[in-house]
Amino acid sequence: MNVLLINGSPNKKGCTYAALSEVAKALKKQDIDAEIFYVGNKPIRGCTACGKCSETGKCIFDDDAVNVAIGKAAEADGFVFGSPVHYAGASGFITSFLDRCFFAGSDVFAYKPGAAVVSCRRGGATAAFDQLNKYFTINNMPVVSSQYWNMVHGNTPQEVLQDLEGMQTMRGLGRNMAWLLKSIQAGKKSGVALPAPEERIWTNFIRS
Repeated sequence: MNVLLINGSPNKKGCTYAALSEVAKALKKQDIDAEIFYVGNKPIRGCTACGKCSETGKCIFDDDAVNVAIGKAAEADGFVFGSPVHYAGASGFITSFLDRCFFAGSDVFAYKPGAAVVSCRRGGATAAFDQLNKYFTINNMPVVSSQYWNMVHGNTPQEVLQDLEGMQTMRGLGRNMAWLLKSIQAGKKSGVALPAPEERIWTNFIRS
């Protein structure tokens, strides 16, 4: 089994990376493979709602990491999305990135466990954390938690490592993710099938 950890920070090995690395180490101790995937620091365009992905199964824009990540997500068993806090929200990089990933490739994420991790210097972490959790809860994904909200504090990676409670929370998250993945695997071996979804109903607030 393997977990894909998405680093949504423009800094490849900054504070968000420090947090994700602690989760990855805890996963590996539980015999779960872990890969940290960097979205990059070049501009990532937002979704233009062109709808082409419904025909091809991938985003029409192929000049960034979105389609690569969708391909990796298809092979992954669980996910951790990490982001720094920018203006009390997730980074613009990961927001545009996940909007397109989930619009174009929602099927490869569905029914797989997901978790959000945020890193901040001082404030805004819970708002960014809530924002990232929205992707899981609109897409039939079990949400993995820890002993506290999944956040770390620090202005540098070295400061993040001094956030002892935050680091412990990251390790707990890794263990909990591993436990849930193993539980799902055991359920499948016992014949527990995925839930059968109903035919989707769309109710617009304004109707003609």
